[in-house]
Amino acid sequence: MQSVLFSGVFDLPWWGAVLVALALTHVTIASVTIFLHRHQAHRALELHPVASHFFRFWLWLTTGMVTKEWAAVHRKHHAKCDTPEDPHSPQVFGLSRVLWGGVFLYIRESNVAQTIARYGHGTPDDWIERKLYSRHKILGIVLMGVLDMALFGVVPGGLILLTQIAWIPFWAAGVVNGIGHYWGYRNWQAPDSSTNISPIGILIGGEELHNNHHAFPSSAKLSNKWYEFDVGWLYIRVLQALGLATVKHVAPTARLAAPKPTVDLDTVQAVIRCHYDVLSSYGHSLKQAYAEEFGRLRRLSPREARSLQAVKRWLPRDERMLDESRRARVATALRGSHALATMYSMRRELTALWSRSAATGEQLVKQLQDWCHRAEASGIAPLAEFSRRLRSYA
Repeated sequence: MQSVLFSGVFDLPWWGAVLVALALTHVTIASVTIFLHRHQAHRALELHPVASHFFRFWLWLTTGMVTKEWAAVHRKHHAKCDTPEDPHSPQVFGLSRVLWGGVFLYIRESNVAQTIARYGHGTPDDWIERKLYSRHKILGIVLMGVLDMALFGVVPGGLILLTQIAWIPFWAAGVVNGIGHYWGYRNWQAPDSSTNISPIGILIGGEELHNNHHAFPSSAKLSNKWYEFDVGWLYIRVLQALGLATVKHVAPTARLAAPKPTVDLDTVQAVIRCHYDVLSSYGHSLKQAYAEEFGRLRRLSPREARSLQAVKRWLPRDERMLDESRRARVATALRGSHALATMYSMRRELTALWSRSAATGEQLVKQLQDWCHRAEASGIAPLAEFSRRLRSYA
């Protein structure tokens, strides 16, 4: 009886079953990040029909998720991020609920017909999707369970199946959607709470680099810094070498040349294209100005210095990410520093540059020229230096 329960075609030791479970769940993670996320939801790459259908088939076997539903819920998350309409924001529902119950939030949203109709466009709608994958979601998991138990024994196979079933709900629906909007580091000042959980994206296929993704959602590559590694991108490059994938978009890379005497249309286009890099550079200039101003106020007005120190961590953030009380505290603290108040308000003007879709190229050039002129005439050294760097974008 014991041999029947524990032996299948492959009579593995316990550690062998653990390795098999990790390998199988990693294929599922790769299928989610490459097919569902980067290919279907964001169109960052195209997949050969062979690769595309393998991922669809594997996800049906291991998760029962419907491509249209997954893409729709994720697209809505980006469209309504961190608002009450976000399907799974820890800022709205709390970290604990998203981390441990994210799958239930996903299921609830996937049953909203309006969400599927509005955000589920362009996903597979062929015969096998309609007649098998979407209609018989549980059948794939049942077949996977039978296969696991036949290959590895009833008990090991059953435990492997449970691991496969729980893997995506916990790591993707829980960890990425929860911790990825709550704790970690941020490369880019995206207008949401997204964070990079870890610079090494292996366990969740690169999805650990969630702030990078929210800054550049249509990029097939999620790593942006030299010290970051995205294993999903490695797999995409392998598929590309085999002729099974075509990369459509990656995050823009800032290129700097000698500063131009004056801003022109090429400069404006480069600044808009690399605006997150621009904001990151501005953040460094703001920190430099803060250090200088804090030292000055500490000598001249300790009370104003303490007020400024209390809002230090909020200064680099997008104002839209601060609630009303924090914005009021920042405004009060900045009254003691003309330099920081100027830089804070001029950042608002700069970010408006890439938000004005109705402005003509000529208007944008004049606006940026005026901005640079005022920055360099301000007498604020970090701001003037940043403006000169801005004229270097090419």
